[in-house]
Amino acid sequence: MPAVRRARPAAALVDCTVTSLHAAAAGFAGVAVTFALLLLPLGVGLPLLSRAARFLRARSDAARSRTARRSGTPLTEPDPLPVEEGAGTRRRAHLILTDQGFWRDLEWAWLEPWAGGLLVGLPPALVVYGASGVPLQPLLWWFIDRDSYAFFPVHSTTMMWVSMAFGLAVTAAGVLAAPVAVSLHDRWSRVLLVAPRNTRLERRVVRLSDTRAQALDTQAAELRRIERDLHDGAQARLVALGMTLDRATRLLDSDPERARELLADVGRSSQQALADLRDLVHGIHPPVLADRGLGDAVRSLAMDSFLDVHVEVGLRGRLPSPVEAAVYFGVSEALANAAKHSGACEVRITLRHEAELLRVTVTDDGRGGADPALGTGLSGVRRRLDGFDGTLAVTSPPGGPTSVVLEVPCASS
Repeated sequence: MPAVRRARPAAALVDCTVTSLHAAAAGFAGVAVTFALLLLPLGVGLPLLSRAARFLRARSDAARSRTARRSGTPLTEPDPLPVEEGAGTRRRAHLILTDQGFWRDLEWAWLEPWAGGLLVGLPPALVVYGASGVPLQPLLWWFIDRDSYAFFPVHSTTMMWVSMAFGLAVTAAGVLAAPVAVSLHDRWSRVLLVAPRNTRLERRVVRLSDTRAQALDTQAAELRRIERDLHDGAQARLVALGMTLDRATRLLDSDPERARELLADVGRSSQQALADLRDLVHGIHPPVLADRGLGDAVRSLAMDSFLDVHVEVGLRGRLPSPVEAAVYFGVSEALANAAKHSGACEVRITLRHEAELLRVTVTDDGRGGADPALGTGLSGVRRRLDGFDGTLAVTSPPGGPTSVVLEVPCASS
């Protein structure tokens, strides 16, 4: 389960108050749906069920948005409520009743007021109870002359101060408990509001089928590129080198000086052909990546960049070679974009492998405003990662900073 970020106590207290009100609204939606379900045998609940289900879905979608905003990690949403154009009320009710997401939302609506609502309602209740008692103690003692607060009988000045201290302690406890309550509520919400397991598996199968097809297309395009580069580059130079050698051989006896010149050209051409082959091999799989692993390969990229690049590597052992190659080219593309378009001076690269997940973050201090949809580089990286069920996320608000996050589930050796 992803870690949930802790909010500041004051903001968390406001979140607790707002969330408790939303929990009451969720309970009302659950009651409305239950009422419609009970009326189904009479036929009256047929038109009510569709409206109640839409109201329930609006409440659950709002709860998913709040949880995703607070935790920073989006929730897998269920499929939209099934809608069939021109269907009657009975058919619409049947579609809703056979939808797993509807029953998942209804389960959340039944449990949210009693579990989640009470959880987030406790800190505001403590704050109100504690804060309300503190200013009342002087009034209770000096004007009424007797009363009690909590389990403290206020019958003397000393007990008045003791009860006031207790009220302040209760208030502080409510404020300090608010972030914990929000965090626990978000974890609770993630369990109930995430899409049903069957839906997630179906989407995963569809996604893997699409990415497999894309990977095959990408592989075919890469093979065509290698073939074209070999034909137009190294192969052409080697053919020319052979022809030059043939001419030099024929001129050895009649014009030795010209033959020496041609042989010097052969040397230069062979060096250039070797450089072309090295560039081609480097584009397929960099030697440093094969020999030293992803961490040292990224450090090599940092050394070649004219930007001030800081690399932090937290990898234990080697990762699968195809994963290393995909992530390497992703980092290379992110560095190239930072150098060309962002106007950045400093870049930080962090590599972590925890809980069977490789996470690489590339952050620059440039002007921001990057949009992956406008270029093909990051789109190509995303297609590479799709083949490994990985993801690429770009956060680049105007004014910066720009953060590129690559995540790939994989095991380490």
